[in-house]
Amino acid sequence: MGTFKRLGPVLGLMMLAGCATVKSQRLREDYETVDRKQVKRLAVVTQPFPQGQQYVGDLWSLIARQWLNQNRDYLVKANTSLPERPTDATFKDQCVEGIEGVLWLDPQVKRVGDGAEVAVKAQLLRCRDGQEVWAAEAAGSWDSKDKKYNERAEQYVKELGPDVEPYVVPSYKLLVATLDTLPNPELNEADKDEKIDLGE
Repeated sequence: MGTFKRLGPVLGLMMLAGCATVKSQRLREDYETVDRKQVKRLAVVTQPFPQGQQYVGDLWSLIARQWLNQNRDYLVKANTSLPERPTDATFKDQCVEGIEGVLWLDPQVKRVGDGAEVAVKAQLLRCRDGQEVWAAEAAGSWDSKDKKYNERAEQYVKELGPDVEPYVVPSYKLLVATLDTLPNPELNEADKDEKIDLGE
């Protein structure tokens, strides 16, 4: 693990709901000089489907894509979810032209009462050599209803169907806590114009 700096537990994210914990995260030691300028255009992959449900996988990938495009300087170009555990840890199939990195979300989701327990192992891999740039693990549990998220839940239900509704709030809160630990890449002027065109 010499090429990574361990950032240890991040517990300052409790403000989200009081029960989200980012258990660990790590970042390449050379991130500032290498990947910060080279890994900006991403594809998001949720794999395997949580509980075998594609609609939950689609929800996770869409949340991650939209949140990163709105809150980080990444240009997330694609999002998908796939049923089986990945056999290629470098995700070459997702590294098509114009994609520099793949954000892999490895989910666990369980309905409990009026909410859900959710956990994720997240990893950012660069396409040129399949090496890990960043990784984090997080878990938490939330009720499915939260007035502050009503509009957001309605948006995802409209886009993905009514089955996603009980998963929106727990999934969103977990993913925001996790993705908030991602560093920001550096965009040049052409990148900034491209970011505007994404329109998310």
